[in-house]
Amino acid sequence: QLQPVESGGGLVQPGGSLRLSCEVSGSIFSINAMRWYRQAPGKEREWVANIINGGPKIYADSVKGRFTISRDNAKNTVYLQMNSLTPEDTAVYYCNAAKGGFEYWGQGTQVTVSA
Repeated sequence: QLQPVESGGGLVQPGGSLRLSCEVSGSIFSINAMRWYRQAPGKEREWVANIINGGPKIYADSVKGRFTISRDNAKNTVYLQMNSLTPEDTAVYYCNAAKGGFEYWGQGTQVTVSA
């Protein structure tokens, strides 16, 4: 069983940057995919980005060109670098790990973009 734990959220001004981290207990080397999702107040949870084991990085159109997903297998950690943030990026960000037909979710980290 895997346990993702997110960190790195906070309050940032529009145009600013944050880097979220997701540390996963157990090796992420054999995980099929790692994903970031977000959920804004009053809205459905939406997918943000994928990083597939040995495959491409894929982004939602709303964050393409601004967010970058990466992984460090040695640290069992996946990152989400977020640049040029806008108030519309305000949400709780969740890390998701898919392995062996199961999905594992973290508890989320709050990102607030406000002046």
